[in-house]
Amino acid sequence: MRDNKIVILLVEDNKDFARLVEVYLQKYEKDKFLIIKCENGTTALKEAENQQDIDLILMDYFLPGMNGLEITKALMEKKINIPIVFLTVNKDFDLALEVLRHNVEDYLVKEEIISPVLPKTIIEILQKREMKKQLLDLEVRQKRIETLQKIVSQVVKNISEPLNVLGENIQKLNSSVKEESLSNYIRIINDNYQRILTKFEKIKELNQDETVTYIKGIKMIKLT
Repeated sequence: MRDNKIVILLVEDNKDFARLVEVYLQKYEKDKFLIIKCENGTTALKEAENQQDIDLILMDYFLPGMNGLEITKALMEKKINIPIVFLTVNKDFDLALEVLRHNVEDYLVKEEIISPVLPKTIIEILQKREMKKQLLDLEVRQKRIETLQKIVSQVVKNISEPLNVLGENIQKLNSSVKEESLSNYIRIINDNYQRILTKFEKIKELNQDETVTYIKGIKMIKLT
């Protein structure tokens, strides 16, 4: 996205058809799409590498030099993960299957494209990819939470008994010591012990992956 516009890289050597695509997109919703045009694979690869905000590539299959599939493979080799939609005059079913096997999102025949079809296809593809990304992020976060909970469970198991023993000893000291100076030290110890207990209770209740960044980028579990 750029300035809230969907950025389209249009790879098409037919200038008349490129203009028609632009008209279709602008007719659907004015100023929703920003179109970057190029006419061959070499330029397309450079644009895809240099323009970090391209949302989708619309590409003719038959181009001078590299064809659309060769450009797609080159993008994959460069690990450029931008959704691609082919626009072609060819109704070859085998060709459609071949490009779809290379993670191309869709294959549209030029003469069958009418005004709302193309922009709606683009928007649906981007919405599906965003939903897939959100689901993947959610899955990753869930796995991190599950791992965190296992660690917390083990920490709770290891710390509970020593904390209980510490609390009992503080109580014994508090009841047996009469000197004011020593009592002050015991109160300080008890205050720190209570703070530890508070943090410990928060650890036991931890059910989300919430971290804060400290000095030098070190991340720690947020317990405040």
